Amino acid sequence: MKIKFQGELSTLTEGINILSHQLGFDVGSGGFEVDVKRNVGDLKIVKDGMKATISFERDIHFYRGLGLLLEAISKGKENFVITETPQFLMNGPMFDCSRNAVMNPETVKSMLRKMAVMGLDTLMLYTEDTYELAARPYFGYLRGRYTYEELLDLDNYASKLGIEIIPCIQTLAHLEQALKWGPMAKYRDTDDIILADTKQTYELIEEMIVAASKPFRSKRIHLGMDEAHQLGLGKYLDLYGYHKRFDIMTRHLEKVLSIAQKYGLEPIIWSDMFFKAVSEIGYYYDVDSEFTEDVIAKIPKGVCLVYWDYYNNDKSFYKEWIKRHKSLGTEPIFAGGIWNWVGMCTQYGRTFQNTNAALEACKEEGVKEVFATVWTNDGGENNHYTALLGLQLFAEHGYARELSEEKLRERFEFCNNAPFDAFMGLKDFDEVPGTEGCDGKMYNPSKYLLWQDLLLGLFDVNVAGLSLSQHYCNLAEQYRLYKQQNKKWAFVFDVYESLASLLAVKAELGLRINQYYHSDDRDALKSLVEKDLAELSLRTYTLREKHRELWHITNKPFGWEVLDIRYGGLINRIDTTSWRLTSYLEGELNEIPELEEKKLRYDRGSIEQYSYRRIATPSSEF
Repeated sequence: MKIKFQGELSTLTEGINILSHQLGFDVGSGGFEVDVKRNVGDLKIVKDGMKATISFERDIHFYRGLGLLLEAISKGKENFVITETPQFLMNGPMFDCSRNAVMNPETVKSMLRKMAVMGLDTLMLYTEDTYELAARPYFGYLRGRYTYEELLDLDNYASKLGIEIIPCIQTLAHLEQALKWGPMAKYRDTDDIILADTKQTYELIEEMIVAASKPFRSKRIHLGMDEAHQLGLGKYLDLYGYHKRFDIMTRHLEKVLSIAQKYGLEPIIWSDMFFKAVSEIGYYYDVDSEFTEDVIAKIPKGVCLVYWDYYNNDKSFYKEWIKRHKSLGTEPIFAGGIWNWVGMCTQYGRTFQNTNAALEACKEEGVKEVFATVWTNDGGENNHYTALLGLQLFAEHGYARELSEEKLRERFEFCNNAPFDAFMGLKDFDEVPGTEGCDGKMYNPSKYLLWQDLLLGLFDVNVAGLSLSQHYCNLAEQYRLYKQQNKKWAFVFDVYESLASLLAVKAELGLRINQYYHSDDRDALKSLVEKDLAELSLRTYTLREKHRELWHITNKPFGWEVLDIRYGGLINRIDTTSWRLTSYLEGELNEIPELEEKKLRYDRGSIEQYSYRRIATPSSEF
């Protein structure tokens, strides 16, 4: 399709050319004509015959409008009018690039193109130490840090698409990777918290703020400052004695804000430390907490607070917490979450339930800036691309007072050239039969069944009787079909077909080993060693290879070594299980102590477990 664009194009030409390949059109004279008109307010697309008009306020609205126009044409619609009312002034993702999985620049650009067609206008790259400090070579050493040139190029690219990149760093806690090195020891309070109230610390923070903000046009900068639970209880305590955490926090924030303001920056921070400070139980969402006028007066001005909440599904709770943030004298930004940090599978059940409640509350309470966090906790096992459906959910909320699920489905498939059901279906790896409800607790069996040890069987009692092998066998077949039907996304679906195929064998294998061992069914044990364990080993190699390929397509190579080590450990423990069972069957062992010990339910408050270390072994030396 050839399109002639005419009208107010001064800032749009390069973006149109960037999106032409993704949207399948050529720019030129003749053929279809699109008039481009700027206005204040609604986004409006009008098609009449071989001509259309897109009226919009901001560049990002135009790119969404262009996508809506071409989507409607692709469905055979003749003449039509589409009108949308933007709900937010800021909406987009924060991608975690600090926990091994640092997206390579080409992947970031791919995300930016998809965001533009969705109509998302903001991107944050969460970088704890994965950006360059020229004078500090250990900062981000061997961690895949972005260079200044890479970030500058990404900002230029994003700007052409009407997207603002906001630097996002940490200036208090979550700095373990930077502070672990010898040359950084003098800045360390505890393992992951920087030493406050010390001159040299603020010299370092100034370097960080300058380096993080310099590549970007944006005057905004996210300075972090969340979850500093042990603030003042390490080296700080030795140097200065005991001080209240709230007092240290406010002094530190004042100094960091003065640095940001020195460079004309507009700082953003997470709000949780203030709420925890006034909670008697130190809980962010403590309904009994209360801010006094004295406490409010101590909170430094000139900073925007982010209310982050991924856990609640009650709209009234979100509305209450928005009001509490407003009582502090600031209009909050809201940060929701796309649940892709619980393993290799994004949990879209929880994502949709909580996001719908949260964004409905934001619209009702007049919150104008929102973003979606995409964390990669515990090694970055999941891939950022699996969050695309969550981004589309945020986008569709951003252009409608009430969400249309039908439109969401259609928009997702157009904007991403991807099947809605395949992405939504990722939830089925964890929302397995028999765990519905479960007192509202989250479960992530696809992670703990992947990494748990076959002989130790930490989670076996919890999943007994759930028929998980058949469930995962069905999922493997489903993703095999998705892969065949959607070649463009086969590089992602390959991983999920392989994961489901592996879990079809492994999910209940520990239970069978125990059953055969304790019933002294040696023939069954022998068959299990020769067939099931051998097949499991092959499927583990296959999953590792597919996962490795996906990682290196989308991420920088640094950090994959962590997952190589995990897969290597899994393969070796399968081999040891085979060796132990064979030794028992051949009479070299009278018993297998790992199987003699009675298995207990995994119970650390709930069955959910996001930490590989806690899943792989109950031992501490690991």
